[in-house]
Amino acid sequence: MATTARNPMPWLIIISGSLIAMLTFGPRSAMGFFQLPMLADTGWDRSTFALAMALQNLCWGLGQPLFGALADKYGTARILTLCGLLYAGGLLMMANAGAPLWLHIGGGVLIGLAIAAGSFGVVLSAFARNVTPEQRSLAFGIGTAAGSAGMFLFAPLSQALISSFGWSDSLVYMGALMLIVPLLAYPLRGNANSGTQGQSQFKQSVGDALKEAFAHKSYLLLTSGFFVCGFQVAFITAHFPAYLGDIGIDARYAVISMALIGFFNIIGSLASGVIGQRYSKPYFLALIYIARSVAVTLFLLLPQSPTSVVVFAIVMGLLWLSTVPPTNALVAIMFGTRHLGLLGGLVFLSHQIGSFLGVWMGGYLYDRLGSYDSVWWFGVALGIFAAIVHWPIRERPVERAVPAAA
Repeated sequence: MATTARNPMPWLIIISGSLIAMLTFGPRSAMGFFQLPMLADTGWDRSTFALAMALQNLCWGLGQPLFGALADKYGTARILTLCGLLYAGGLLMMANAGAPLWLHIGGGVLIGLAIAAGSFGVVLSAFARNVTPEQRSLAFGIGTAAGSAGMFLFAPLSQALISSFGWSDSLVYMGALMLIVPLLAYPLRGNANSGTQGQSQFKQSVGDALKEAFAHKSYLLLTSGFFVCGFQVAFITAHFPAYLGDIGIDARYAVISMALIGFFNIIGSLASGVIGQRYSKPYFLALIYIARSVAVTLFLLLPQSPTSVVVFAIVMGLLWLSTVPPTNALVAIMFGTRHLGLLGGLVFLSHQIGSFLGVWMGGYLYDRLGSYDSVWWFGVALGIFAAIVHWPIRERPVERAVPAAA
């Protein structure tokens, strides 16, 4: 308790980072609402849109270790400024895409890289450097909950903008909002050597950090399990509004369900931060993945109605980003915060490879089979796999040789 008293929570950093998480997570979580109106105007098929969203997730994953490492070295604020500019440019290009190529570059590559530069890994690494280890899980929960709030706010906002101004102008307005991100980035200036935890960190090169991580069994298991999280949530984000239309559910329930996922995501993320502070993080993660598989199974097997959609959205919302605080906290426990942006980014790369497959497979298999059912059931099987691989993870620092005295 004395440590906490001497090191109060750095609220300016927490609030600024949380607002950035809200802004960067909001538009990308609302992309599913743009699918049908965009395709109706352009005549493209669902595979075309799905490929753009899949590229977005892949570039997000590929870019996060890079931007995480750059933030560790050159400072978080600079990378977040780049995030805002890339995001605005990508949304503007997507709004004016006259051919699938520009949709794939703007909505896929540019927005994907922007999300990578402003992702949880970059923001939470700044949090980790400025809070005590005892505060870390709660701080991660707050930042993740802010991203959830973005999903909650942008679901109705996006639909309202599309109804009032059309899908193209709506993307332009959201692009303008992204220019707020560089203004919020200033309090998060500083690199891996900054903050209350910076100077006490184990000094290690990037190459040595990577070698250590890839030889660590628990890190590899964590990385493989996070692949599943990406597959499940990205598929639902991109395809759930269209899926509800396919099964005859009124379109307004697509907005209601995504908003409910975002709202209960806030509760789930905060609760995850608290639970992860007190109980085993690997066991908690295993239970989250089992619960997701059970929720999807019941949703598919029981009669589907507006009521079942609402219940499913609430349950999935509680489980949506609840994986993020314990996952990032485990990386910090294993290796410290010096290379957390890089090592957390590599775990997230696995998440985004899963996201790429979930989004792309959803569009590809729908166009060929006329149904999303096979992708739903594959996600259920992956949830069971994730629960199994998280169970043996050890929640403790990596063993390091103590340098001999000169």
